[in-house]
Order: sequence, then structure tokens, then C-alpha cells
Amino acid sequence: MPDSTTPAVATDHDWMQRALELAERAAQAGEVPVGAVVVRDGVVLGEGWNQPIGLSDPTAHAEIQALRAAASAIGNYRLVGCDLYVTLEPCAMCAGAIVTARIRRVIYGADDLRAGAAGSVFSVLPGEQLNHCCELTTGVLAEQSADQLRGFFRARRK
Repeated sequence: MPDSTTPAVATDHDWMQRALELAERAAQAGEVPVGAVVVRDGVVLGEGWNQPIGLSDPTAHAEIQALRAAASAIGNYRLVGCDLYVTLEPCAMCAGAIVTARIRRVIYGADDLRAGAAGSVFSVLPGEQLNHCCELTTGVLAEQSADQLRGFFRARRK
């Protein structure tokens, strides 16, 4: 039984909560609120949030930003043994990058019924026909993720 000096092991819920915090950074900058965290062995290697408008870069999605930061941190584009937490189901571009990076597991919150590539619209993940397969865990803090997105778009329509 752990005592008070033993650090708690972070759960999928905890990491997704961090991704939601990062998504809020995107929202505050006027970007679609999506956040992502790359974790290996309980250590954050990279974080990201949507920044395509601010960076004038169509590839600056939260997942790509987190993958870039993680790859830079370890000095390797292959992120073997890493898990990616993201508040919204990855799009086809991000799913391709996830497969290329050899991410072990993708954990996401809300389904993306317009552009999701983990089964909602496209089935790039888990990548069964590709050279790498990712394990998928869906629906972690899905309501909070969806509420954050709905609130953002509701405010933009006003």
C-alpha cells in the first residue's frame, strides 16, 4: 500500500485533464480548443495545442505540436513506447504522423464526426493496413472535451 511519500501513478484521466488544460490555451488564443500530451513511462515528453492560425501553419495541430516536442526531447522521430493523449479524435493528417512516429497507444476524448480518422469518418488508426498499429482508447473525458469545443464554437457564432 503506497504511503504519503509514494507518488501517485497518473491515470488516463489525469493525462487527459492535462490535455484539456492545453486545449484551453488554444481557445484563449482564438484557436480551436484541442490539446495533446505525449507520455512515456509516466513522463511527459511533449505537449501541444492547436496553433495553425497563430503560426500560419496548417500542420500546427495539437497532435503534431506534441509529437514534434516529444521527438525533439528524445532526439528521435520514432516515439516507441509512447502514448498520445488528445482531446479530439485525430484527423487523417495527424493519424498519419502518429503511425509514422510509432505511437503505442492513442487515447482521445471526443469523437470527430466530421474529420475523425480513428473510425468516426476514416479508419487510419489503428492502422491495420499500415506498417504500424496503434492501440486505441476512446471516450476518456469525452463530455468535457466535447463541451469545451461546443462552448468555443457557440461563443464564435455570437
